[in-house]
Amino acid sequence: MRNGDVFSIWNYDGNVAYEDIINATEDFDIRYCIGTGGYGSVYKAQFPNGKVIALKKLHRLEAEEPAFDKSFRNEAKVLSEIRHRNIVKLYGFCLHKRCMFLVYEYMERGSLFCILNNDIEAVELNWKKRVNIIKDIANALSYLHHDCVPTIVHRDITTSNILLNSELEASVSDFGIARSLNSDSSNFTTLAGTYGYIAPELAYTMVVNEKCDVYSFGVVALETILGRYPGELISSLASSSSQHIILKDVLDPRLSPRINQTISQSLVLVVTLALACLRSNPKSRPTMKHVSQEFLVRRSPLPKPFHVSLWQLMNQEIYLVDKNVEKCNDRMETR
Repeated sequence: MRNGDVFSIWNYDGNVAYEDIINATEDFDIRYCIGTGGYGSVYKAQFPNGKVIALKKLHRLEAEEPAFDKSFRNEAKVLSEIRHRNIVKLYGFCLHKRCMFLVYEYMERGSLFCILNNDIEAVELNWKKRVNIIKDIANALSYLHHDCVPTIVHRDITTSNILLNSELEASVSDFGIARSLNSDSSNFTTLAGTYGYIAPELAYTMVVNEKCDVYSFGVVALETILGRYPGELISSLASSSSQHIILKDVLDPRLSPRINQTISQSLVLVVTLALACLRSNPKSRPTMKHVSQEFLVRRSPLPKPFHVSLWQLMNQEIYLVDKNVEKCNDRMETR
């Protein structure tokens, strides 16, 4: 930290970090504050070497609350142990009681939620970019669920916790309630997360697993394509009315439906995968690895992709990757 390169050090001495942060933010002056949450504020700061960072600082009173303290420390621990291009990078942290903060890479475009709720920025987020954002989220969750040991469940996947950089590439953020799944310990939990994104089974089983994140991903994917929170649409999926809901009628009306075949195919795939992730039975939901792999499969074009009903998409087979693998294995076994 003394050489001015905070980014080369994961965990640095709190006293030194405090002095440098104080200088960069002029003692956390409100001019540097770019957002305030339930238990902390986010500041944008620039160091003398030109590096721009985002700094999440825990409010002084909240720092004395065990729950907030635990969440802050949990985020520091989880993010310091993982690395993925679609997960927000943690550059360092200070966990002294007098000043607790986390130092992240700065994401220029802010949250997906804010962009979708701004008509001008939402139009800039065209169909191709939205599909790519959903791919980014799927890749990050696939990494957490299938490449980390033990498996990490985020537990709070929402559009507010998806941050975008200057290129509109997405990163998953806010790991305050993330949890590692250990086979030799209980995975029972208290209900946590954001209302409207929480998997319904959590209300009565209180057992956390990867399929909880899968459900939340389904909500976020639909919200990204619809341009609004899909609560009413999700409620209607359980009724026969879904047979009469046509895809083109629920797409974000701020974007033109006139797009090329490749992008339209991708949109149909995204909605199909999202609906599969929202299945009421957790065991029937795909894994995030399956979801991320589905984007790699080449498909034959549909004549009128936007004129299909949601009911048709809900009942469409999506495990093409697995079936191809099974066919290959069958051929190998018969040789």
